[in-house]
Amino acid sequence: MEDRTIYLLAALLGGAILPVQVAINTLLRRYVGEPMQVTFISYLAGTIASLGICSLARYSLPSAAAISQTSWWMWIGGCLGTLYVWSTIFATPKIGAALALALTIAGQMIASLFLDHYGVIGLTKYTASPTRIAGAVLVVLGVSLVAYVKR
Repeated sequence: MEDRTIYLLAALLGGAILPVQVAINTLLRRYVGEPMQVTFISYLAGTIASLGICSLARYSLPSAAAISQTSWWMWIGGCLGTLYVWSTIFATPKIGAALALALTIAGQMIASLFLDHYGVIGLTKYTASPTRIAGAVLVVLGVSLVAYVKR
């Protein structure tokens, strides 16, 4: 079995970056206005950064043959990301970053258990065992604690 440490650290780093992204996007909303405008700016900056990284790494463009083998729905990942970014920009000022991200994580856990269990969208199947379900329930309980705020 391969060492998973680098993958675990990458996932942890990705998770740690999300609240920073949400905070930056929420602040930018104060200056720009609408959540979708901020989402556009966020994705434009991300597209430019991705293009720069691909250029520096000298990644070639995918071939027309490779692209022609894809299905239309494989291209909506960015659209789903847009919905995520917009939803956090929309919700965070009203419910706070902690609750917005707690709900995001709860939604991710519930959807991920389903996707893993059934091996949906080409994922490797990982059974929704009682232990994994209990972990998701604990996440949802944690969200409930974060949501319980006295002002």
